[in-house]
Amino acid sequence: MRTTILTAAALLGLAAPASAGNTVITADRYLDVAKGTYVEHPAIFVGADGRITGIADARTVRWSAETTHIDMGGKTLVPGLIDMHVHLDSPADIGGYRGLQYTDSFFAVSAVANGRAMLDAGFTTVRNVGSANWDDIGLQQAVDGGYVVGPRIVGAGYALGVTGGHCDVTGFPPSMERARKEEGVGDSPDELRYQVRRQKKYGAQVIKVCATGGVFSHNDEPGQQQLTQAELEAIADEAHMAGLRVAAHAHGAAGIKAAIRAGIDTIEHASLVDDEGIKLAVARKQPVWFAMDIYNTDYTQAEGKKNGVLEDSLRKDREIGQLQRDNFRKAFKAGVRMIFGSDAGVMPHGQVGRQFATMVTYGMTPLDAIRAATLNAAQALGREGDVGQIATGRFADIVAVDGDPLTDVRQLEHVSGVIKGGKRIEPAR
Repeated sequence: MRTTILTAAALLGLAAPASAGNTVITADRYLDVAKGTYVEHPAIFVGADGRITGIADARTVRWSAETTHIDMGGKTLVPGLIDMHVHLDSPADIGGYRGLQYTDSFFAVSAVANGRAMLDAGFTTVRNVGSANWDDIGLQQAVDGGYVVGPRIVGAGYALGVTGGHCDVTGFPPSMERARKEEGVGDSPDELRYQVRRQKKYGAQVIKVCATGGVFSHNDEPGQQQLTQAELEAIADEAHMAGLRVAAHAHGAAGIKAAIRAGIDTIEHASLVDDEGIKLAVARKQPVWFAMDIYNTDYTQAEGKKNGVLEDSLRKDREIGQLQRDNFRKAFKAGVRMIFGSDAGVMPHGQVGRQFATMVTYGMTPLDAIRAATLNAAQALGREGDVGQIATGRFADIVAVDGDPLTDVRQLEHVSGVIKGGKRIEPAR
């Protein structure tokens, strides 16, 4: 059998499996996102650890009766999708002060269903950039331990910010303020270094920082810079020393540029980026990536009022929505590295695949958009050896669609099958 595998692989230029493996996945074809081409009739072998051991031609290779066969006949396979900006403990239909109707633990429990919705939508890896009570870390531990079904989670714990800023708890009178600062809040380089260490202590795998104001925070504006250059540099330095990457919430042009200069790894939203900021992002030797959530305005403007989102937040959302989309087009055309980030939680987690079509509308090809959620995202995470491609050595995280996503990227809005670590995920009922 091994001779047959090797011969087939040699003829097709494909890596041969090191062994037959525990599982084999077959389909009509799969997308090699690095080359941008399809490979026909794959037989993808997966070992006991959930990683791909090799790929051969299903028309010529044979496997033993003991091998589990996942037959995706008639389907096109793409790598498991990666969303680099989610909030799993934020139900999209609970906005504004409506959240006060629920007990604190409700949001951690809701994260289980939201994570499952993302997995069922084809997102096998997510980066959760900020949660209360370390909900994302707890869910990641539960998924990894097999207690619940969900995507691979890269969690940040609490997002870091300044007193009264986007990452602080705002909108309440002084009588409701705690005697101490909110978790994640710091007002000097040293205080924010401490917060980096504290998030890492409790399991954070990435650090999230709020460099500017935001849409859904009270008493600020998206364009306002909220952290000084020295504070951003301290956060980046401390995180990188600990082996963690940093994501900066940054709508405003000044905050974006400060974050890029500070060595922040990914810029979230980047709504009001200017020409200088784009040039800085393209030129920086250490790669910097933009995660621009350019679909969710459609949802918030349609459903936000009903969900309890405050009118001031809806106003800010209206003001920057189209500017963000136009700047997405400009930044991508200029050569800024792009990753997929939906801000799920602002919109329903199961609908994030709709962003692919918006990315294509604003300048990307379908392949560009798919790479943003696979190859690019894996690079931005520093996880190229684990996720982002269907390739030997990577986890067998795979999504099946009925048609051709390189022709119609909307195929990714309704996936027909999800495989994580070589195991088929049955849709939640």
